[in-house]
Amino acid sequence: MVRPKTEEEIELLRENAIIVSKTLAEVGRRVAPGVTTKELNRVAEDFIRDHGAIPSFLGFEGFPAALCMSVNDVVVHGFPSDYVLKEGDVVSVDCGTLYKGYNGDSAYTFPVGEVDAETRKLLDVTKASLYKGIEAAVAGNRVGDIGYAVQTYAESFGFSVVRELEGHGLGKEMHEQPGVPNFGHKGKGTKLVDGMVICIEPMINAGGRGVYLARNGWAVHTQDHKKSAHYELTVVVRKGKAEQLSTFDFIEKDGAIRF
Repeated sequence: MVRPKTEEEIELLRENAIIVSKTLAEVGRRVAPGVTTKELNRVAEDFIRDHGAIPSFLGFEGFPAALCMSVNDVVVHGFPSDYVLKEGDVVSVDCGTLYKGYNGDSAYTFPVGEVDAETRKLLDVTKASLYKGIEAAVAGNRVGDIGYAVQTYAESFGFSVVRELEGHGLGKEMHEQPGVPNFGHKGKGTKLVDGMVICIEPMINAGGRGVYLARNGWAVHTQDHKKSAHYELTVVVRKGKAEQLSTFDFIEKDGAIRF
């Protein structure tokens, strides 16, 4: 059963969402050619702990880091490593926190230096598809309306929607019901109710939608090894218009961050 959150719970989730949003900006300031993903992970973990929160990904089902760092053809769940970012790469940074008993979760895909036109288009379309999904996250709709909005927008540009992974509810647990796929049909799936808190997170591929799981059991790669992008925001389902808890403003209003 999907339980709407109380306004008190929503405020605690908002506090987490702001910490996560600021963490992504802190990481974004350091994304550049020559930087390792392991170094970016260290920056995030220090920032999260300095703000009184716990990096919720670290140790989750054995995950070894504070961030999921997914470069180029890695869709999600990449491990931070000694990989040195190169001009033209993209890196998806997915961040989670645990603070006052509740979770935060958000993701952003950063270009590394200058990227080619097709990669730029992939990033822009994926982020725009997220906002299309948020527009559909209103009371009375269903999760299929969100998925339909994301899918039809992304596919209209010739990109592909990953189907094996989805968004989710958020609260005391990192992953709660309902699941929020990035594809679907209008009017299908769980009904959206005022006060539900969900994470919408399109994962869009430049090539085909096929993916495979790496030997480490975590990283999900595109089958054709073309690039993938991933953006995620936490929202509250409301009547008429969803309420965003996390935000990209800390990234996109900072002149030092390339996005």
